[in-house]
Amino acid sequence: MTDWLFLFEVTLAGIGSGGLYALAGLAFVIVYKATRVVNLAIGEMLMMGAYIFFAFASGLQWPIWLAVVLAIFCSGVMGGVIERLAIRPMLGESPISVFMVTVGLGSIMVGLVELIWTADQRRLPEFMPAEPIFLGEAFISSKVFYGFWIAVALVAIVVAIFRYWRGGVALRATASDQGAAYSMGINVPRVFSLAWVTSAALAAVAGIVVGAIGGLSSSMGIFGLSVLVVVIVGGLDSVVGALLAGLLIGVLEAWASAYLGGEYKLLVTFIVLVVVLMLRPYGLFGTREIERL
Repeated sequence: MTDWLFLFEVTLAGIGSGGLYALAGLAFVIVYKATRVVNLAIGEMLMMGAYIFFAFASGLQWPIWLAVVLAIFCSGVMGGVIERLAIRPMLGESPISVFMVTVGLGSIMVGLVELIWTADQRRLPEFMPAEPIFLGEAFISSKVFYGFWIAVALVAIVVAIFRYWRGGVALRATASDQGAAYSMGINVPRVFSLAWVTSAALAAVAGIVVGAIGGLSSSMGIFGLSVLVVVIVGGLDSVVGALLAGLLIGVLEAWASAYLGGEYKLLVTFIVLVVVLMLRPYGLFGTREIERL
């Protein structure tokens, strides 16, 4: 007999994880839509945001709210510096060259974390309510519950900003046609920087929440593998695809871990990836013109 309560609890946990995948996937898609760069270092950027927060909150013992603000700010600056020094000089080069630059950036970030904080696991200070959450009789971890709603709120804010704010309109115009954006007077290089700054800031928030749930380590970048699956399944240039695929992958991973074992979690997600690519090589919501590496 199926334990429906257990299935419901596992599904809720998967939805909670999926919200974080969707947030990190949104950070990935923003960069890809604006610059056509496949940023494989998204998991390491997420990790860096979490460690910067750890430095302020635990190392310096600053208030949590201030540590969060500074972590987001510093991560945004990091994203702008990466775009200006590592990505912009690669404009016009082959996609595989830019792709490999992001791989190298990820390795550099891991090295910096291990050099400064070592490879030992660390815990973030508790900053979320610890009271258990029940939906009917189903239990859900308070950190997963609040993390999900943080992700939902941030995604809604970002989507609204990029729909109505002038900078968001410029980003969408650049994503549609860079040549036309230039002809309309849009500063395309500045839009590139805006995309990387925004992406790094979003990754920092996701990293803080992921770190609060599972702790910090230099291997946090593995989270980026699931994020990469999410954006490919949803469509590299689709915001809606990233959001929906994030929830889908989160639920599938939760089911696989609960019923098959944790070692099968990534196996199931990559099976989904292969099936989707065989049926729709451009993703569930991506455009057909996308060039694959």
